[in-house]
Amino acid sequence: MVIPPPVRPPRVTKFLKPYVLKMHFTNKFVSAQVIHSPTATVASSASSQEKALRSSLESTRDVAAAANIGKILGERLMLKDIPAISVHLKREQKYHGKVKAVIDSLREAGVKLL
Repeated sequence: MVIPPPVRPPRVTKFLKPYVLKMHFTNKFVSAQVIHSPTATVASSASSQEKALRSSLESTRDVAAAANIGKILGERLMLKDIPAISVHLKREQKYHGKVKAVIDSLREAGVKLL
C-alpha cells in the first residue's frame, strides 16, 4: 500500500525546511534518517542495525556508535548532493550525549545545519 504525501498549500510549503534530520534511540540501536519534507520521503538513513555496520561497531547503542552513525549519514548525504539539513528534536531530546554525537559528526562530515 502506497501512502501519498500530504497535500499542503503553497504558503505552508514555502516555510518548510526541505531536509529534516530525525533520530531514534532504543536500548539496543541508534538510527537517524533525513526526510525530504515536501514529498514526505526518506532521502537517506543510517542505523546501527545494518549488517555492514554491526561488525565495525564495538557497541550498537553507545555514544561512539551514535557518532559513527552520524559520520556515515553525513557521507551518504554528500554523495546524494544534500549540503544542508535542519534538525528536528523530540520534546525529550536535548542537545547532549548521543544526540550531540550524531549532530557533531554530521557537521564534521561537511553537512551544514539550518
